[in-house]
Amino acid sequence: MNVLFVASEMAPFAKTGGLADVLAALPAYLHRAGHDARVVLPLYDTVDTNKATFQAIMDFEVALGAHRYACKIFRVGAAPPVYFVHCPALYGRGRLYTSEPDEHRRFLALSFAALMICQRLDFAPDIIHCHDWQASLLPMIVKTLVAKDPRFARTRSLLTIHNLMYQGSFPVEIGPDTNLGAVSHLFHQDLMKAGRVNFLLQGILYADGVSTVSPTYAREIQGEKLGGGLDGFLRARSATVVGILNGVDYDEWSPETDKHIPHTYSAQNLAGKERDKQHLLTSLGLPYVPGVPVLGIVSRLVSQKGFKLLDPVMFELLRKHGFQLVVLGSGEPALEAMFSQLQRQFPRQVCFYEGFKNDLAHMIEAGADMFVMPSIYEPCGLNQLYSLRYGTVPIVHRTGGLADTVKQWNPRTGNGTGFAFDHHDGAGLRWAIEAALTAYRDPKQWNRLIQNGMAEDFSWNAQGKLYELVYSKLANAGRH
Repeated sequence: MNVLFVASEMAPFAKTGGLADVLAALPAYLHRAGHDARVVLPLYDTVDTNKATFQAIMDFEVALGAHRYACKIFRVGAAPPVYFVHCPALYGRGRLYTSEPDEHRRFLALSFAALMICQRLDFAPDIIHCHDWQASLLPMIVKTLVAKDPRFARTRSLLTIHNLMYQGSFPVEIGPDTNLGAVSHLFHQDLMKAGRVNFLLQGILYADGVSTVSPTYAREIQGEKLGGGLDGFLRARSATVVGILNGVDYDEWSPETDKHIPHTYSAQNLAGKERDKQHLLTSLGLPYVPGVPVLGIVSRLVSQKGFKLLDPVMFELLRKHGFQLVVLGSGEPALEAMFSQLQRQFPRQVCFYEGFKNDLAHMIEAGADMFVMPSIYEPCGLNQLYSLRYGTVPIVHRTGGLADTVKQWNPRTGNGTGFAFDHHDGAGLRWAIEAALTAYRDPKQWNRLIQNGMAEDFSWNAQGKLYELVYSKLANAGRH
């Protein structure tokens, strides 16, 4: 099949979250499986153009209502190719996302440019795979503005929601910029009367299929609590809403081959893991004491990630149990202050590294014994998947992708891969951490738990096949 991806992020060029990792891995998987997969991406001024060869292949003007934008298209790579839309007027902002009044036009231009690239290259996509609100008007555009173009006659659209809370809601006055004035009756009329246009809602209404990044999250967003006001629309088409877990790139995240850790190791020989633990602690100025467990955190420090639960639970647990805690992340000042305070109170037990450092992220996955993810909601989550691979036992809140990937440890049966708490409160977190510490004290139990986790397979070879099935269903449904 011909599959066109339109998205706002792709690793290693532009990344704020898991979306970028999906775009780096899924098109590559599809290419290996024999499909013609192509990606269209903005050329932000933050993209390091030294990371690849950028070849200029065409230029054109994109018109959005009364606005005109000169765009130059650069191609990177051959398999699969990535087409970058170079438009300094829109993407020269020093960051990926803004709250400026033309934010809607930045991504409308991306959508229209993607279709123009197809037309210039005579590429007829069977599937346009749209990601998040930034590409959510494409299903509607394909069904209306380019419906008579034979290249798009058989095109079906899949919208993947990576995080429902980011919806692309704009004042109704931006309507002319969408070029969809002739079919304005297709916009949600009640919302328009209320003065808003919601890009993600339009995608949910007009995409041929809707997916999200875990089966549990697919159910959660159809409920009021995590539905972000769109749950009714998702329930109305629940038969076409599917949840497919993100895969992991095990070329990048595997303790057997990881170039960022000093000692590689495997499930069969875990000796390197203990040496990595020693290296992690000493490099951060903490004492290494054999038998003392290390808990790791690598995260954006934002309220969604649930770290408010740690105050005052973590203080009490550090004092009572004497374990060590290594934190890598940045974000909300109150959460940064909380971890800084813990570091001051427990200088031999806690290290808080403010910011992000890729090699340290890998070192924490390899050197920690447990990994803490108390997210309020988590569409998929990737760090718990890395942790399982590295024999680092996840402690998570049972929500979204965390519920789908971390199986509760049962010491009687020897089944399970981690610890999941149901109630998002301090008592739930305390129970999970103390249950993990109890298991850690029994080396035989702990080894079984580690082996269970390392045996799990969340590779793109497994997850990519599920996307192929969805594409095939959508394409075949359109041919009847």
